[in-house]
Amino acid sequence: MITKKYSRTVVIAGTALFGTLAFILDWALKLAGLKILFPLLPILRYDLDGIPIVLSLLFFGLPSGATTSSILLLAISFRDVVGASMKALAEFSTILGMALVIRRKSRFSWALACILGIITRVVAMTAANLAVFPLIYKSTLEAAILLLPLLTLFNATQGIISIAGGYFAYIAIKRRIPRLVKD
Repeated sequence: MITKKYSRTVVIAGTALFGTLAFILDWALKLAGLKILFPLLPILRYDLDGIPIVLSLLFFGLPSGATTSSILLLAISFRDVVGASMKALAEFSTILGMALVIRRKSRFSWALACILGIITRVVAMTAANLAVFPLIYKSTLEAAILLLPLLTLFNATQGIISIAGGYFAYIAIKRRIPRLVKD
């Protein structure tokens, strides 16, 4: 993962591809009504937007993943700027945590990258929600604190969806086009 050097052109094209995929996934799932409600807090919804961001990290590194997150920010901001910012922060914090250890080639480092990605996401979104709820949504800090267990559960499970989906897609691509990825 992230061990093969790609030409600048391949990185730019690949990043654009994954950014476009994130954009299309978000809008297609939204328009088709296929985003799955989080049953404990129905204002939150599960989606597949993070998978192209994780793929971008695995193929081309953190700058590519950050760019793909920025494209997702743009895609969602047409509908909701605050929601877009929160989603992009959540997905970026996931890959940031993963990027800290993903370069290692052992199964232990992959497991650690997944765990660290989820922890980083939960911590970042906890801080963001504690700021956003009182400032943007005019709720009390106490109300935000009471929601934290549900938000933590949601972010942990959405992080698992993004990481697992990205990893399994990466493995599938690696098996079908082995010369594309050299570990």
